[in-house]
Amino acid sequence: MGSGIGGTIRWPQLRRVVYCNVSRQRRGKPMTRMVIAVVSAVIFAVPPAAFGQQAASLASGQEQSNPPNFAPSGDVAWAPMFQSFLPPASGPGPVTDDPDHPYVTNAEAVRTGKQPTFQIADVNSPILQPWVKAELEKRKVAILAGTAGNTRAAKCWPLGVPAFLIYQVLPTYIIQTPEKVLMISTQDHQVRHIYLNQKHSEHVKPSWFGESVGYYEGDTLVVDTVGMNDQTYIDHFRTPHTDRLHVVERFHLIDDGATLEANVYVEDPGAFTTPWRAIQRYRRLERAREEYYCAENTLDPFPQDKEPIPQANKPDF
Repeated sequence: MGSGIGGTIRWPQLRRVVYCNVSRQRRGKPMTRMVIAVVSAVIFAVPPAAFGQQAASLASGQEQSNPPNFAPSGDVAWAPMFQSFLPPASGPGPVTDDPDHPYVTNAEAVRTGKQPTFQIADVNSPILQPWVKAELEKRKVAILAGTAGNTRAAKCWPLGVPAFLIYQVLPTYIIQTPEKVLMISTQDHQVRHIYLNQKHSEHVKPSWFGESVGYYEGDTLVVDTVGMNDQTYIDHFRTPHTDRLHVVERFHLIDDGATLEANVYVEDPGAFTTPWRAIQRYRRLERAREEYYCAENTLDPFPQDKEPIPQANKPDF
């Protein structure tokens, strides 16, 4: 079957997998692998309901006759290339590493022999409101004192927007239909719903991924997201935000289709002194989609992390 925009959708073949970085039993024998556990089939976004005034950036609502095809086959996946946002060519950019404590990834540690580290933010970033700076300063002190500084995803929490873009371990799949675009993170089956040529709801109910509406502008998918709760973080530094967060993403192909670039605009007057921009890029892969567990996993690969695994008190649907 074919796939793509306006055609028959071919859903990738699923394989159910559990990874762990601790020994686990398989037919009575220990087996050690790297655990990255994931929530299976949980959706954290809500669709637009009664639509009110349309955001200015979506005022045209124009149909694009030949939009970009991010998934020419069901096995096309996009692997995030960077664990932190890249800065723009000019103007205010994202929070970056503390210059005195640069981040050393596990891969870099293997390659260079350096000690791997947790990510510590540059608390002197000019974009930070005082209370945000204070929160990042507390996290910095805790990490330097020996507290684990894992990302929130390590405990199966949904990342929200824009942090979804830097969820680096496993690839993202994109499914395009005439009415909706789905972005599915393999890591723990976190799913974003982007409703095309729609207005934002007049009264958006806050949710983990907010309400995303979008349209095609030439070769670019433009996504406007509002209505996020204040329980997620902007990045892996755990930069907090308020429920006034507004994110605009522009997705387009570069390098003859081998790379997907996301240009990100972020504004939240409650958390940042100014709007700022950032970049993420994805490398194209060809692989069947696998299903991973996280909250359902019976083993905790990060026992030193005090944060609990999320539990729902009531169903969302």
